[in-house]
Amino acid sequence: MFSFRYFDYTKLKLQLANIITLFNLSLGIIAILLVLQGHAHMSLMFIFFAALFDRFDGMVARHYHAESAFGKELDSLSDLVSFGVAPAILLYDTALTDTMWIGLSAVIFYILAGAVRLARYNVEEFDGSYYGLPITAAGVLLTLSYFVVPYLIAPYLVIYMCILAWLMVSRIRIAKV
Repeated sequence: MFSFRYFDYTKLKLQLANIITLFNLSLGIIAILLVLQGHAHMSLMFIFFAALFDRFDGMVARHYHAESAFGKELDSLSDLVSFGVAPAILLYDTALTDTMWIGLSAVIFYILAGAVRLARYNVEEFDGSYYGLPITAAGVLLTLSYFVVPYLIAPYLVIYMCILAWLMVSRIRIAKV
């Protein structure tokens, strides 16, 4: 019979950050599915909740001394979905579908820039500062642009998306908050 007094909480504490990261990934997937089902307004909440979970996974890993290469890679893959793919699909579906290849190219450029930024972050030694805009910040900023969609024409949103993509792959130094 299963008994809680024999349960090893140490193993659970070591995996807690990865569990939080998987919640982040799950919320990003749900956000994408909501956009595909025509519920873009609900997708916003899930992207913002994913950002909240992304904020805490690293804190939990450091608190329990459970940082690992596996956790870093899992976090990057989750961030690419939650803050790369989900916001790009949200903006494409709500504002850029009529732009044909230009909007599609901007979406692809944004997602690829996010992947490059995350890959570069994973192989470089962290010195206390980020180089390039973190994908979480770019994803939240892109998601916030949903609120200005009725007031801006699509070319401005394409330019905005390309600027965010460029900022992610730039070498601009941003201090960690």
